[in-house]
Amino acid sequence: MLTRRYFLRSSAIALAGIGTAPSWLLRAAAQGSNKPKILVVVFQRGAADGLNIMVPFFEKLYYAMRPTIAMPEPGKDNGAIDLDGRFGLHPSLQQLKPLWDSGQLAIVEAAGSPDPSRSHFDAQDYMESGTPGRTGADGWLNRALPGAGSGASPLRAIAMGTQLPRTLRGSREAVAVNGLEQFQVRNPNAASILESMYATTADTKLMSSGKETFEAVKIIESINRIPYTPANGAQYPGNDFGRGLQQIARLIKADVGVEAAFADIGGWDHHSNEAPQLSNLLQPYGNSLAAFARDMGDRMEDIVLVTMSEFGRTAREDGNAGTDHGHGNVMMVLGGPVRGGKVYGRWPGLEPEQLYEKRDLAVTTDFRDVLAELVSRHLGQKTEPVFPGYKSGEPFGLLKT
Repeated sequence: MLTRRYFLRSSAIALAGIGTAPSWLLRAAAQGSNKPKILVVVFQRGAADGLNIMVPFFEKLYYAMRPTIAMPEPGKDNGAIDLDGRFGLHPSLQQLKPLWDSGQLAIVEAAGSPDPSRSHFDAQDYMESGTPGRTGADGWLNRALPGAGSGASPLRAIAMGTQLPRTLRGSREAVAVNGLEQFQVRNPNAASILESMYATTADTKLMSSGKETFEAVKIIESINRIPYTPANGAQYPGNDFGRGLQQIARLIKADVGVEAAFADIGGWDHHSNEAPQLSNLLQPYGNSLAAFARDMGDRMEDIVLVTMSEFGRTAREDGNAGTDHGHGNVMMVLGGPVRGGKVYGRWPGLEPEQLYEKRDLAVTTDFRDVLAELVSRHLGQKTEPVFPGYKSGEPFGLLKT
């Protein structure tokens, strides 16, 4: 069992030179083996083609409407990976099949936003704020964080990238991290500069913000001093997304108080020549998710990862062997607490009268239904403040407890 003495001696924070151990670190030590619940959110920017990611190979109309870009049936060359006799993973997602088999991966079909917008900017904004049809000043993931006051870890909510995404903007502390290793290389004196700058300012609000930033910098510097090798033979792809998930894993395992993490991956807007582009994108995407789960090992018992995209693609392929902006899509939920190995949601069908506006897969599961279950049952938070004005339906039972 992890003791307070061992935690303080071995933690990367002890190397940071902050001085007196901050209250959030003492709380973490006192928790012992009871690790905090962590929610990781992955956003596929550009509107991923859910119909080719999670293939409805039982639907004859799927093949009729996509004569050149549909994934072949399981058993055929480059065919879909059969999951339940009706749906199959895109063949480039082979690395996710063991997670399905072990019950750690669940799929939610025909999920998405009820808002009809096909604007990337608007749809992403609505989904990140958790308020379809309304632009929010802050994000649902920020609101989902438990209130922790001044004792919260400066790295309790992290996003991979140069800017804080809308979903983590709000009153609770959050920070964007653009490469742990790159930080010291780019500016080895950053911590000293920040400390000096914020120590001389007269703006108390800025001083408070500066203190949090300074502590985050010192923590990252301490972590950088310890070489990191992914566990259990995990191998992350070398793209930005793979590196981002590896950095999230590294921060979680450093026990620096991470409660929520966000990573995104672009390039899903395939209006032409979709088949090869989607395959090339899905392989490192799926391999990154699988590497994260393998790297985290037993820590996945306290982690849930959820994927989403602003909307899906048209049911029919266009004249350029691609697809246009659609509506319904697919979400994945991955983790130790997940009741996986099952496809959730109501399949609406692909008949003309079943399609949304006679062109798109209909949304039968509001994305907030999925997120609300994770917020309430995994993070233990009330959903009304997180998704204001929205009343979720009956829980799917995505989680074991």
